[in-house]
Amino acid sequence: MSAPTVSPAPTASTTAPDAPAGLRGVVVTTTELGDVRGEEGFFHYRQYSAVDLARTRTVEDVWFLLHRGHLPSVVELAAFQAEVAPLRVLPPALVDALPVLAAAGGSPLAGLRTALSLLGAAEGVRPVLDLSPEQRAADALRVCAVVPTVLAALHRTRAGLPPVAPRDDLDAAANWLWMLTGVEAPEAHVRAVRRYLVATVDHGFNASTFTARVVASTGADVVAAVVAALGAFSGPLHGGAPDRALDALGEIGHPDRAAAWVHEQLAAGRRVMGFGHAVYRTLDPRSVLLRETALELGGDLAELAVAVEERVVAALAEAKPGRALHANVEYYAGVVMATCGLAPELFTPTFATSRVVGWCAHVLEQAEDPRIIRPSARYTGPAAPVPVP
Repeated sequence: MSAPTVSPAPTASTTAPDAPAGLRGVVVTTTELGDVRGEEGFFHYRQYSAVDLARTRTVEDVWFLLHRGHLPSVVELAAFQAEVAPLRVLPPALVDALPVLAAAGGSPLAGLRTALSLLGAAEGVRPVLDLSPEQRAADALRVCAVVPTVLAALHRTRAGLPPVAPRDDLDAAANWLWMLTGVEAPEAHVRAVRRYLVATVDHGFNASTFTARVVASTGADVVAAVVAALGAFSGPLHGGAPDRALDALGEIGHPDRAAAWVHEQLAAGRRVMGFGHAVYRTLDPRSVLLRETALELGGDLAELAVAVEERVVAALAEAKPGRALHANVEYYAGVVMATCGLAPELFTPTFATSRVVGWCAHVLEQAEDPRIIRPSARYTGPAAPVPVP
């Protein structure tokens, strides 16, 4: 006798409202850390314009702002810098592992994920659920401080060079360039990289930030949340784009080639890397800032980038009328970093040295919420149940 037919009971997946693809425009929680207003071409960290901060403040200022709630005074900043300095130093377990991680190959972010997992194990990082706010903040501070040191050390070790220790007298931007080269960078390069780092600390609920918050909502430790964020960040549709945007500029080579190149990409079904954004419907303010920065640095690459940008935007407007496709942050990020002497394989790691500050701020904020993030999915497979053969 055949088994009786059982009608499925309504579940969250059959009664919940449908969300738009990619959760576009869906509000999933509240945050005091900042916001992106895409229609206006504006974003901010707490109550301050992020672009204004990038023009006038350091990474440490913004780090303090996001993690401690206000911009530091001169005295508070000095104390914060003194607090951060020893946390930049690699523990012996990581120093010993550098040759193995470097020899394993892969991207610098892959090495960083492994190194941070080792750091968490070596230093006994505990779940945020079990920690006081002060202990969580201490773990976040350690992770943010050590990430640039790990990335720079991995880069140099892979190149057959000894790591360069961080310096207590340099800010985050200058220290990053110092640890990569062992040479003090020109002030113009430090200023340009500093602007880029401050402008990329945070940017709403992007894929990696949301990933960090999902993991933090489970009560996992800070390191686990950051490692998960790094996995999302490594994708070429997210943090892994600056080198591809610069590659595209190299393929175009001359402004007169720009329109034809755009049509070739679209005809082949490929993305035009460096243009368009999931949120902005007007100019990306980070791109505007970095275009200005690139022109201040000067050089043929910046001039080519500006000329090509105009032609690409015009070609996209012709090919996709009604859609506002402008240069995004990745387009000029590659130009600025290349002009400052950074190799393409360092573009995404440079981005990560700033974004980790934003990830950790979100982890700390999420840790205050006792609810786990647990959305539903709408099932679209074969009807169930059927008898098992």
